[in-house]
Amino acid sequence: MARTPMAHLSPADQERLRALRRMKAVALGALVFMAVAFVVAFAFQERMGWLGYVRAAAEGGMVGALADWFAVTALFRRPLGLPIPHTAIIPSRKDEIGRTLGEFVETNFLAADVVRTKLSTTAIALRGGEWLREEAHAERVGAEGATIATAVLNALSDDDVRDLITDLAREHLVEPEWGPPAGVWLEKIVEADAHHEAVDLAVDNIGRWLEANAESFSGLVSRRLPGWVPKLAHRFVDDTVYNEAIKFVQAVQADPQHPARIAIDGYLSRLADNLQNDPDTRAKLENAKAALFDSPRVGALAAEAWNTAKNGLLTALADPESGLRRRAVRALQEVGERLTTDAALQHRVDTWVSDAAVFLVDRYRHDIASIITDTVERWDPAETTEKIELMVGRDLQYIRLNGTFVGALAGLAIFTLAHALIPGV
Repeated sequence: MARTPMAHLSPADQERLRALRRMKAVALGALVFMAVAFVVAFAFQERMGWLGYVRAAAEGGMVGALADWFAVTALFRRPLGLPIPHTAIIPSRKDEIGRTLGEFVETNFLAADVVRTKLSTTAIALRGGEWLREEAHAERVGAEGATIATAVLNALSDDDVRDLITDLAREHLVEPEWGPPAGVWLEKIVEADAHHEAVDLAVDNIGRWLEANAESFSGLVSRRLPGWVPKLAHRFVDDTVYNEAIKFVQAVQADPQHPARIAIDGYLSRLADNLQNDPDTRAKLENAKAALFDSPRVGALAAEAWNTAKNGLLTALADPESGLRRRAVRALQEVGERLTTDAALQHRVDTWVSDAAVFLVDRYRHDIASIITDTVERWDPAETTEKIELMVGRDLQYIRLNGTFVGALAGLAIFTLAHALIPGV
């Protein structure tokens, strides 16, 4: 099987490959040593009887080394390229191994009781709060949030947002009838006398305007008088109208029970009733509403408002010292502080995290485990073999080495026991 070129391996895998090759050389060296020892002992054992023990140990060592070499090699490839049954186990059963591994993870790690037990022993809220209350960490979270928000804003289509705003406005503002709700709202205001302050404000503003715009009354009435009326009378009429307007406003300001105030109260009460019960009044309001929202200028203002808001948000999100970013950091730090000091909040957060994790595990554990199965199935058999051999191959070479020494000891023990029990052998 062709190996993955070293240039295509990560630095860690390259180091594992070098360690694997070293251990293979050591294991092979032990086999060669046993073979040399066997040849020497076999050649000279007639002269030196004790070499029989060396020969027995060497025979056992070679058998153990070859057996374990065959076992280890059979995991990854066919020994000597021969089509021996039950060899090249990993490449031939790759998909089954992936499914078994996925089932093992799903059964033993993605179980609700396992997840809940682990999370119940972990102070998630406390640790998160201790981490979050540090300014540097809060700034990091804020920066990541700003990056995500910026990406979302840039990804949004202005036309789509405008259409969405239009649809929402039509669904929640235009299509519902305004008359009855507005009538109920106005009726409650009148009953609570909450409109009196608005009337006072309007009267005060009218009074200030009159005091500052006396010249606006020049000719207001006099220009409608006959030509034969003297000019002096013109001035007198205009001044009289102005002074009466001032007196009227002052009277309304001074008297809470002024007829004008009572008239306003009566008008608002009738309007509230008509908005609820008079079809003509309700129709007029609906027509005015439709004319307002169907106006192109209103749509242009909505688009302009969105563009202004979007540009403002993008500018604030891009500046680490903007008020928005600084307030977000302070808010995150306050959340972290509360998580470290509020035991009740810690319990709620820990419970919520545990419940959420258990829900996700119960609902999606098969899908999560299938990532392992699907990933292994997509791997090339040769690549899979290479990956696994790099991870565990070095340790498996110790099996070969141990097999050599254990075989040597077993051969020596058997030979010694045979000589002890059967003299003359």
